[in-house]
Amino acid sequence: MKEAYLYEVISGGYLHCYLCSHNCKIKEGNSGFCGVRKNIAGKLYSLNYGNPIAMQVDPVEKKPLYHFLPGTDTFSIATIGCNFRCGFCQNWQISQARLDDKAAAEGKKLILPEAIVNSAIRTRCPSISYTYTEPTIFFEYAYDIAKIAKENKLCNIFVTNGFMSKDAILMIKPYLDAANVDLKFFDDEIYKKDCSGRLNPVLDSIRLMKELDIWVEITTLIIPGENDSEVQLSGIAGFISGIDKGIPWHISRFFPNYEFGDRLPTEESVLNKAKEIGLDAGLKYIYLGNLQTGDNNTYCPGCKKLLVERTGFSMLSNRIKVDRCPHCNSTIPGKFVP
Repeated sequence: MKEAYLYEVISGGYLHCYLCSHNCKIKEGNSGFCGVRKNIAGKLYSLNYGNPIAMQVDPVEKKPLYHFLPGTDTFSIATIGCNFRCGFCQNWQISQARLDDKAAAEGKKLILPEAIVNSAIRTRCPSISYTYTEPTIFFEYAYDIAKIAKENKLCNIFVTNGFMSKDAILMIKPYLDAANVDLKFFDDEIYKKDCSGRLNPVLDSIRLMKELDIWVEITTLIIPGENDSEVQLSGIAGFISGIDKGIPWHISRFFPNYEFGDRLPTEESVLNKAKEIGLDAGLKYIYLGNLQTGDNNTYCPGCKKLLVERTGFSMLSNRIKVDRCPHCNSTIPGKFVP
């Protein structure tokens, strides 16, 4: 266990955790909503510190990040737990596990931050991704790793639901280089119903990350009957466009899973319609995910020439010169070289 960051003692023996936007007030002996931060004798402890449930090398395109170190690998880690309860979660076996679950017991081994960084260096990964579950709920572990990673000239990436607090973003900012944020819906009631979350804290996180010059890409999983309406998609596209038309938007196809196992996969035509909505909103970089077909290459918004060619999660070629189109010298936002 490690004493948690970002909490304070309040009256009645409660601890106020302000790591994420649930703002849990935790009675002695109890855990917060995430299940991995516990009030023990008047101190808040992170119970999953040094206990990764998943570690592997992934292409950075799998996060997905297309404008941040494309064509490189990223050392990816997660612990169990999440501060959302998404019924459509693709990694529910670990995100919805609890410390006394079998999945947790199988993964229980102490791996200190230095070892994670050494593994990234050994596998020649220029970045570490905190992913698969929700990095906010293993913030202490991620923070300590990120500091050491930065000392070793590695980049740090959060793949997140964006429900962290402003304090958490400001604290990790010196070490966080990029984030892919899930903007799941554009309706607060659906966020509450499907995720036990809220919309506005996610929007606030995206705004703040952009203000702090953290590279941001956004993913939306299109779920039939939940967020596939024109109102929802126009709301998401308009929000992104209002912040920065250069933010890449990843529109991903849903497949039945977990509590949404009785749903049908998203029709390809719905994803194409979402892309049209995004283009109409002025977004310059839109990518379709979880499709066998589709063009996920990057084109210059100025001269329309092919710049980055991809197949699946693999980059075939990258013609961008640092951050410029070699044909018309337009600026292409992102970080394209290590």
